[in-house]
Amino acid sequence: MRRSEINQEVRMMRFEDLYERYRCDRINCETAAELLGTSLSTFYRWRRRYDENGQEGLADQRLGKLSARRAPVDEVAEVLSLFKTKYHDFTVKHFHEKLTGYGINRSYTWTKNILQGAGLVTKASRRGAHRRKRPRRPLPGMLLHQDGSTHEWVPGIIWDLIVTMDDATNEIYSAFFVEQEGTASTFRALQEVIESQGLFCSFYTDRASHYWHTPEAGKKVDKNQPTQVGRALTRLGIEMIAAYSPEARGRSERAFGTLQNRLPQELRLRRITELHEANRFLQESYVPEHNARFRVSPEEEGTAFVSWVGTGLADILCVQEERTVCNDNTVRYKGLTLQIPADKHRYHYVKAKVSVHEYPNGEMSVFHGPRKLAEYDREGNLAINGKRHAA
Repeated sequence: MRRSEINQEVRMMRFEDLYERYRCDRINCETAAELLGTSLSTFYRWRRRYDENGQEGLADQRLGKLSARRAPVDEVAEVLSLFKTKYHDFTVKHFHEKLTGYGINRSYTWTKNILQGAGLVTKASRRGAHRRKRPRRPLPGMLLHQDGSTHEWVPGIIWDLIVTMDDATNEIYSAFFVEQEGTASTFRALQEVIESQGLFCSFYTDRASHYWHTPEAGKKVDKNQPTQVGRALTRLGIEMIAAYSPEARGRSERAFGTLQNRLPQELRLRRITELHEANRFLQESYVPEHNARFRVSPEEEGTAFVSWVGTGLADILCVQEERTVCNDNTVRYKGLTLQIPADKHRYHYVKAKVSVHEYPNGEMSVFHGPRKLAEYDREGNLAINGKRHAA
């Protein structure tokens, strides 16, 4: 016997007992309704049915009948078929969002129950002890998270996904795939954010070597020995904050969990396997849709971003190394020989201290103080009037 039928029998027995006490004037209608746990009008209605039809009048007419809102068998079959053939690696929530494109507008709980009932997904394990999330910053631009996720984003290929997101809103300002995370990818992301949003207040990262020097593994970072990233952010007036555990980066860790459960499936549906195609899809389609879906409203109105109005941002967000000019007016840098061209302001730069700037795209420049002496491509070829010439 089903639970609903048992409940009905219990309800009928309790009503008959209370009804008899009511007829003997031992209790009134208000007390009987209270003991039944119903309203007074419901007791009146049951009393009238019982007087007219006896126990049959108390029977729930809905029992044994299919709900008018019950999904048709064909609709259930279509949902199961879609999941098995096309969306088998999607999460339930992600799959539920896709169903609207097929004209199926059922609730998330309905979708989850259908898939679990068919054995296509398993029930989630019980959550652990309750923990309080760290409060978000009240304004966009007060704190940005940056992290990289190494993952098999397309079958058989491992890339690093670099994401820079806002703590106040969850909005992703920059996201792209690279072969390997490092200083160049960090500078690229920072330049994208500052050019599109402006300067921000704080930058929250893990303790990877391109962010921090950590003299002793697992210990505190050395803030007195900045990396290239630290030097650039200090120049821009942006505070760097080091995270000491995955839990401390919970907001970005949860974001990557969502990305890892959605991005590979979206790339598979579009048959994208090339790095540049994946980045184009990220920037043009996925990130705008992701932000529309997961962005939250900030606690306060306004923004902490300050528009970048200066010039030379690229020459701050780059690797800077000091070198001494050789006797042949060249500079040695990473196995390359960078020829300094003739300069009408000076006969030569032999023995002079210069700075080599290496940009995220691999191109380079040589500076003497604030003056840029020359530009070079990735192979060290000199650029003259915008054209590349072999050194």
